[in-house]
Amino acid sequence: MIKRDKYLGQLIEKQKNGLIKVITGLRRVGKSYLLFNIYYDYLIADNVSKDQIITLSLDDDENENYRDPKALSKYVRERITDASKTYYVLLDEIQMAISEEEAAGKTNTIEIYSVLNGLSKLRNIDLYVTGSNSRFLSKDVLTEFRGRGDEIHVYPLTFSEYMGAYDGDQFSGWSEYYTYGGLPLILSQKSDEQKAAYLRNLFLETYLVDIIERNKIRNDYELESIINILASNIGTLTNPKRIADTFASEEQNRISQNTVNSYISYLEESFLINKAFRYNVKGRKYIGTPLKYYFEDVGLRNARLNFRQQEENHIMENIVYNELRFRGFNVDVGVVEVYEKASNQSKSVKVQREVDFVANQGSRRYYVQVAFDMPDKTKEEQEKASLRGINDSFKKIIVVGNPIKLKRDEDGFTTMNIWDFLLKENSLEL
Repeated sequence: MIKRDKYLGQLIEKQKNGLIKVITGLRRVGKSYLLFNIYYDYLIADNVSKDQIITLSLDDDENENYRDPKALSKYVRERITDASKTYYVLLDEIQMAISEEEAAGKTNTIEIYSVLNGLSKLRNIDLYVTGSNSRFLSKDVLTEFRGRGDEIHVYPLTFSEYMGAYDGDQFSGWSEYYTYGGLPLILSQKSDEQKAAYLRNLFLETYLVDIIERNKIRNDYELESIINILASNIGTLTNPKRIADTFASEEQNRISQNTVNSYISYLEESFLINKAFRYNVKGRKYIGTPLKYYFEDVGLRNARLNFRQQEENHIMENIVYNELRFRGFNVDVGVVEVYEKASNQSKSVKVQREVDFVANQGSRRYYVQVAFDMPDKTKEEQEKASLRGINDSFKKIIVVGNPIKLKRDEDGFTTMNIWDFLLKENSLEL
């Protein structure tokens, strides 16, 4: 069994808080397993009787009738037979109870939210639901749940979680992880061919079909081409105009910026990609576009490109971004404006330097640079240049893709290898 201790801890912490625990995440990321196996087993071990745990998977054909919100409400209420006991209600893939008309905004209310709100008001119910797209969460939990929704977002396996179930050392594990990613079922595939086929089929037959059907997309060729462009340019500054221009030059076809923007939003709603905005560190303000996109799972990204573009530096940057988000940070791309004098100029000019990530969590902040390799002082100074332009006291970290020992220099910069960063829970404080 793969341990997902962070999520189990969150579920335990939120028990009986009067809110609807909404578990979101990419399809096949392990939401159902977390709820119906890990959390269920915890409840049993905590002396909760089986008749107090009500489970229902709405994506199961046998439960199709319960996609009707009224039938679902009746099913749950009929199983609450003792007012003195707490009943734990675990509902999987709740977005299956949203009709096409409701999803398209053709009605003013979505009935399943009223049902869930009503159930959550019962004093002896503790309600947990899963959903696989952000249309169910980002807009609707805040509005339709009227403050009664409490999100737990489940990510693909981190490298630390992956190594907890991987039979091998951290170096071979890293090679597997940055190639095939962290979807849990990858660990049960025995050969490279099986792993690659699993990811390719999952992308085509689950994610793409889901996006196309949900959003009534007629030209799936455009969508797939945009996915390929984003996958080929992870960690590269871009915007809808640049993507439209790339589409026109590479595909010999024209597409509007609005269409590009819509397709990107569909990919975000399915949790396939995430965007990182640029933040002016000294000016303390966000910059509009361009911005960067990263894949929630690098294995899916690699499979989309048939494992052809295996630039470990860009993939490593994507993994560091995902790790910071898993640890609960808001992550931006840092921009530092500094004055520099070029060799052929007599006076200094203002230039913009980039910090790969500015990670914020409450009053905590870390600046993180990602360097696949730093073979000499010249490369080291290039990585430190943008960090030197930041004059605050927050910690500045360089993560390197070779097994160097952790060190701190006279400027207070910390340099560590990728394995220490990912495998040590307190690595940001080392």
